[in-house]
Formats: sequence, structure tokens, C-alpha cells
Amino acid sequence: MGPQTNLSLYLVTDRRLSLGRSLEQVVEEAVRGGVTIVQLREKEASSREFYELAVRLKQMLALYKVPLIINDRLDIALACDADGLHIGQEDLPYPVARQLLGRDKIIGLSVENRADVEEANLWDIDYIGLSPVFTTDTKTDTAPALGLEGVRELTALSVHPAVGIGGIHPQNAGEILRAGANGIAVVSAIMSAPDPCKAANELSEIIKQNKK
Repeated sequence: MGPQTNLSLYLVTDRRLSLGRSLEQVVEEAVRGGVTIVQLREKEASSREFYELAVRLKQMLALYKVPLIINDRLDIALACDADGLHIGQEDLPYPVARQLLGRDKIIGLSVENRADVEEANLWDIDYIGLSPVFTTDTKTDTAPALGLEGVRELTALSVHPAVGIGGIHPQNAGEILRAGANGIAVVSAIMSAPDPCKAANELSEIIKQNKK
């Protein structure tokens, strides 16, 4: 992960939450407001639709020098030459993903407990996603919530930067950073905001006030 990669305000997309607006519109407004990295997560799109969306987002994000991470789909990440890939515990094994993507791409891994972090510590991944910090409606197949104590425990154990995800909003974002996370990842707090630029800006200010 290059020194220019900033994990502090990480947007994970979900078109179902965009209030009828185009994904590109919401993401561009969010980046203008302070989002530093974007993960394209499409669980229901066809491969072609996912690819075309990824290409459009990558072109737009390149103008802002914001990295595009693809969730789960190594083939899409390769096809659109995305900046990186995010994988979960049930996805392609990390060593295989790294071998296929190459050393210059960002790879993040979701972790849910101590055993996951201890395994991640053996690898040269770029960041871990602590999931879920709090219970959330946007993802229903998650492990029990870590809470702030879990964030403290896992960030202390991890040798990699950590991003918290799950149920994060302006009222609790600062606590997660103070508990040791290097960044916060949000979905609905920006995707469903009436003004995504303003929502991102508010979170960005909270991050500045609480950065370690």
C-alpha cells in the first residue's frame, strides 16, 4: 500500500441505499466531502454490470486520486485494473489473491475475532476491516458485534492498519478512532444521506478531531 493511501474515511457502496440517485453521483459527492477510499460492493449485479460500473467509477475516482477497491470479485478487480481488492474470510484465500493481483495493489481482509487477526498478522496485507463494530442493517450475515472493547483488543493485536465497519455514524465515529482504529468505513451514513457531500464532510471533521 503506497504512502498516499488514506484509509481514514472509507465508503462502501450499496446502490439499494442511494435513494434513487446514481451510484456515480453519490460517490462523487462523497469524495468531494472528504471520502478517502471507495469500495465497490455489488452483491446482486451481473458480472457485466459490475464491470461496467467499476470502469466508470475508476475513471471518475482517478480524477480525485481516490483509490477504488473491489469487494470480493478478483476477476472484476483485474478486468478494470482497480487499485485493490477487499476479501472476507469466506472469499478467495489471501495468498492466492496477492499472487494474482501483484504486489502493487491494495488488499484488505475482513476480520471478526482474535484468530482472524492472528492469521492476518502472518501476511503482508494492507489493512484489516474490523467487522462488525456495531450491529447493522446493511449486512445481515455478520458475526456478533465487536463493540468498542473488541476494537481496542483487535487493533492492539494487529500489525496492520485497521478500519472499523458496521453501524458507524457521526455519533459513534470518534469513539471507534479513539479505540484504536485507523479509519472508519460507512455505508448508509453516506449512501442514504440527503446530502452525501455534507455527510462525508461531517465525518471527515470528526476524524480530524480524533486521529491518533
